[in-house]
Amino acid sequence: MDRSELESRISNDVSPVLAARELLRESYNADAEAFRQGADVRALVQARADTVDTVLRLVWNRYPFANSPDVALVAVGGYGRGELHPHSDIDLLILTRNGIEEAWQEDLRAFVTLLWDLKLDIGHSVRSLAESIAAARDDITILTNLLETRTIAGPDALRAELGGKVYSDEVMSDHDYFLAKRDEQQQRHRKYGDTEYNLEPNVKGSPGALRDIQTIGWITKRHFGLQNIADLTSFSILTQEEHDILHRGETFLWRLRYGLQLIADRNENRLLFDHQRALADMLGYRDEDERLAVELMMQQYYRSVLALAELTDVILQYYDEAILGAGDEDEIRPLNKRFQIRNRYIEAVNNQVFAYAPYAIMEIFVLMAQHPEIKGIRATTIRSLRAHRHLIDDAFRSDLAVTTLFMELLRTPHALDQSLSAMKKYNVLGRYLPEFGQIIGQMQHDLFHIFTVDAHTMRVIRNMVRLNSGEASPEYPLASRLIHRLPKLETLFIAGLYHDVAKGRGGDHSELGAIDAEAFCQRHHLSERDTQLVSWLVENHLLMSMTAQRKDISDPDIIQAFARAVPSQAHLDYLYILTVCDISATNPKLWNTWRASLLRQLYIETKRALRRGTDTPVNRQDWIRATREEAREILLAQNMTDEQIDRVWNTVDDEYFLQDSTVDIAWQTAAIIRHGDDPDPLVLIRDTRGGPTDGYSQIIIYMKDRVALFAATTAVLEQLNLNIVDARISATEDGPYSISSYVVLDEQGQPLGVDPDRKERVRSRLIEELDDPDDYPDIIHRRTPRQLKHFAFPTEVTFSNDTVNQRTVMEVVTPDRPGLLARIGQVLLEHRVRLTNAKIATLGERVEDVFFITDEHGGQLRDPGICRDLQQDLCKMLDDIQ
Repeated sequence: MDRSELESRISNDVSPVLAARELLRESYNADAEAFRQGADVRALVQARADTVDTVLRLVWNRYPFANSPDVALVAVGGYGRGELHPHSDIDLLILTRNGIEEAWQEDLRAFVTLLWDLKLDIGHSVRSLAESIAAARDDITILTNLLETRTIAGPDALRAELGGKVYSDEVMSDHDYFLAKRDEQQQRHRKYGDTEYNLEPNVKGSPGALRDIQTIGWITKRHFGLQNIADLTSFSILTQEEHDILHRGETFLWRLRYGLQLIADRNENRLLFDHQRALADMLGYRDEDERLAVELMMQQYYRSVLALAELTDVILQYYDEAILGAGDEDEIRPLNKRFQIRNRYIEAVNNQVFAYAPYAIMEIFVLMAQHPEIKGIRATTIRSLRAHRHLIDDAFRSDLAVTTLFMELLRTPHALDQSLSAMKKYNVLGRYLPEFGQIIGQMQHDLFHIFTVDAHTMRVIRNMVRLNSGEASPEYPLASRLIHRLPKLETLFIAGLYHDVAKGRGGDHSELGAIDAEAFCQRHHLSERDTQLVSWLVENHLLMSMTAQRKDISDPDIIQAFARAVPSQAHLDYLYILTVCDISATNPKLWNTWRASLLRQLYIETKRALRRGTDTPVNRQDWIRATREEAREILLAQNMTDEQIDRVWNTVDDEYFLQDSTVDIAWQTAAIIRHGDDPDPLVLIRDTRGGPTDGYSQIIIYMKDRVALFAATTAVLEQLNLNIVDARISATEDGPYSISSYVVLDEQGQPLGVDPDRKERVRSRLIEELDDPDDYPDIIHRRTPRQLKHFAFPTEVTFSNDTVNQRTVMEVVTPDRPGLLARIGQVLLEHRVRLTNAKIATLGERVEDVFFITDEHGGQLRDPGICRDLQQDLCKMLDDIQ
């Protein structure tokens, strides 16, 4: 690229557009290649701004108004700071002294039109000095943009005069500006859930990201008139170490943003799944052992923004005192010899407290827990804490005073999650518990775990706190009752803290975490009994959820096997609460009324089994006989005859009487008897609730048995945007009729509720589509959502035989997408395989479904060749879905 020739053409050609575009394009390509080769991102950001400066200045100077002392071209905002990423906005102000003169009108329009032709993302405004000041006074965003300006062309005196005004109280006072920017930041943080740990974070706007650094810069410029945050070190507001943290963090975020915009080829600031893997590769991250390159990159991101969030807190707190509290008399209240409260912030009485009493590093968090009126830690004490964190070593961790304080923290009635989050934020928790430190910022690259491991853990603790306080009682009534029966709440907190602590190490994280939890308990002098309980909970924290979601918990043998794995009623109570808190903290979409119902049912049945004794299991035939007798009594009381009842029950197998309550069986049987010989399918829909918040909608279909019934029904239900979470088909081998039961939830994971119109639409559509095999609907062809497309992996199909129930268990693990169940049903149909039960579990982008199947005669699939063919066809069908 002959830059000087292109610049000459921009100045002298009849139209400068082609030369300007070529200069911008060649410069863009050269900078992009330099970035890929590891060039300094700060130099590249500055170079991009310099190139755009050159083009705009040359174009501006083509017009007669360029010689006027009363109009200037001014860069504002990020461009005004001299920072331009590949596709950043270019904000311009055409600044006039007294307004646009008549002679400039046509030329200014031509200049603006030409800017559009350059294909740059330019935003511009045309204002006089007076108009600019008025606009700044009315709009905090405009005022902020005008704090960062550079003159690109024309007289700099105009910009300097404007700067003198916008930095004065004439436009906005220092006090009001600080309040406005602080409120703006709080609103922005709320938009991102007040967490640095978003699955697809925004490197510009998320908490701890670039906008927070810029906010500090704006307040600094307005308060001190400084143009560089580094100058704060001379005011003793920033230490050199803090400035280095700020500089390194900003540089890292700039590299992410620069690479992200190159990959997306647009002004993109969101770390979307679409780009994360490519960005990690561009920045040189590589897979390591059990960790993906993208996970390593994201962990560095989360740890960087966590450190930046801590630092911006310190600076904002200083400004809070210096700007808002200026002239106010301090209110000081002593707590003990080491700490006091100053204006609702806790502080050390001197900067050497942590040096001569290292245990005070733990004590400060205990005091904050015991005094909820404390807003936070004072900035000077945060600095002292940071300076003495190196004292947290093995001797510190084994110090009886320290371990006693930590246990006191766990036992103090308060919002424990907030105390632990503060300890994590100030890098105390990760140092005190090194095993926890390893998971800080650790993400799992999927749609199921939408939080990093440490953020998920804090949410688990938060759920436990909410249960104990009664705040979560409406959402989790059973867990809220049980938590008050636990003999020691701290053992639950410890299990919550350690349940995922070994993730990312390789091996079974439950087993490895149990070892860590046991070591913690021993170091903190818990009894042998409590130590064993915590270790058992950590090792088995997935047992209850996996049993409820993947096994047939209506089967007495499954309940008995689960009960044998639970040592006592207390263990069951602890495990139920931990499971509820864990699932609901993993992903808000994961916890729904159906999962609540499953867990509640498993808890109740296991409680009965424990009372009965695990050595005296229920006899299956006795269970079936008792169920039939109880249901018959209900039906006879409704004037049904034995002959009518038997005519229905003879069409279904014994499994039918294991799967539903006697009331449900009586309800279904009575409806079928009343339906009589009507040739249309009988479709029943009702909401079922096991408790105030755990419920689902149940759809019962009674009709002549057809092999395509499952495929057709699931296609209809999916077309109606209903989420199928359970399916059961009951029929005898030679019976003409079948009873199909589907459990569904709406798009929000709730029962269909009291909307009779929607229920009638579902019922009518099912009758319409199922009454004639020729009408069976096509499988839906909705587009697969964007995020799901980036988590493709080969389908896995495995088989095992359930010898007790004489059926085959088929597990399908595959990426989620529309029409999945209908396609699986289609393949089963082609292989003449009957479905008796299905457990549907969608975990983010991943589906882990369990199907209980038989051959066409009701027996197990015994031929390995049949299983192999079925496996191959399922994988081919599912992996070909776009």
